[in-house]
Amino acid sequence: MSFKVQGWCPGALRPMASGDGLVVRVRPPSGRLTEMQASGIAEGAQRYGNGVIDLSGRANVQIRGVTAETHAPLIATLRKLDLIDADVAAETRRNIIVTPFADAKTYRLAEALQHALGDAPALPGKFGFILDCGAAPVMADVQADIRFERAVDGTLLVRAAGCDLGAPVPEDEAAEAALALAHWFTQAGGVIDGRGRMAQLIATGARPEGQLAPVIAPASAQSQAQSQARTQPVPGIVKQGALVAVAFGQIDADTLGALAALGPLRVTPWRMILIERLTWMPNLPGLITDPTDPLLRVHACTGAPGCLQAHGPTRDLARCLAPHLPEGKTLHVSGCAKGCAWPLPADLTLVATPSGLSVIRDGRASDTPETAAISPSEPRHISEFF
Repeated sequence: MSFKVQGWCPGALRPMASGDGLVVRVRPPSGRLTEMQASGIAEGAQRYGNGVIDLSGRANVQIRGVTAETHAPLIATLRKLDLIDADVAAETRRNIIVTPFADAKTYRLAEALQHALGDAPALPGKFGFILDCGAAPVMADVQADIRFERAVDGTLLVRAAGCDLGAPVPEDEAAEAALALAHWFTQAGGVIDGRGRMAQLIATGARPEGQLAPVIAPASAQSQAQSQARTQPVPGIVKQGALVAVAFGQIDADTLGALAALGPLRVTPWRMILIERLTWMPNLPGLITDPTDPLLRVHACTGAPGCLQAHGPTRDLARCLAPHLPEGKTLHVSGCAKGCAWPLPADLTLVATPSGLSVIRDGRASDTPETAAISPSEPRHISEFF
């Protein structure tokens, strides 16, 4: 089960080739889109792509089916909406995920961090930051290298991924602290051949010192909120608005355009969208609004033919198996052993191979399978593995 690790993520200025054309990733500033921006993305996807839009696990929006000829006019459209960075380097550095439940203070920090990253060292393409600054973290299972969280008393912490503890930082110095931690990462040898992650460096025993020394645990590790912090939110009305999901993180342009007409949008790392200030759940094609829908616990990548590395289709099978998923269990259907749709362990993982589907229990797509060569045309048989 071979696959190629690109070492970088697609962007808008540097799209990635796929089986259905170029994937153009738009990184909404602080994870937010105005009504005009969201509407513009929807129109651009219809005019310059194939009308299919992905919500990525990095809280970004991806326009699919773009061609070499339509890429430039799409970028021109997005630039008018203030959604395009100055260059590829600036776009790559702006790898920031902000909690969709953020307050004004968190958004100010996000803006300061974005500006500070202009002076960041050369970081790996997938190196990222998370601002999870609520009373207890809600993005504990979302991967990042440098995290902002809070202690029980509300103190802001900057934490290196892989460390259980973080360093307290004043609110007005937080962006500079993140930048200093990024410099420490490169100086400590975290980058090898252009790649590297903070958790890998921390696993070697390296620890930041001085003002960046990890000394305080985030609130989730000190309170009963810990178990709640590791529970993915579900669709429903929240303080900030209406939270809706889409199966496998894929939404068509018409539906996104309809959501844009309801208010500003916040894109989440759970392949969900929060419509700001909306007090009712919209009924639109493709939306999941039932918090008990089993599709919320099913992960599936694009699969073949949309992904060039996939050995087979994924989402039709995943949708077929969803009704058989026991309550509380998770299913991951992956087109290859890379496991892009869900990097964490699932109760059951099915991986497409040239000879069929391999079966992995309580593991990742890259783990050793216990069963191989199951025919994807036998979903009733596969459901017996639950």
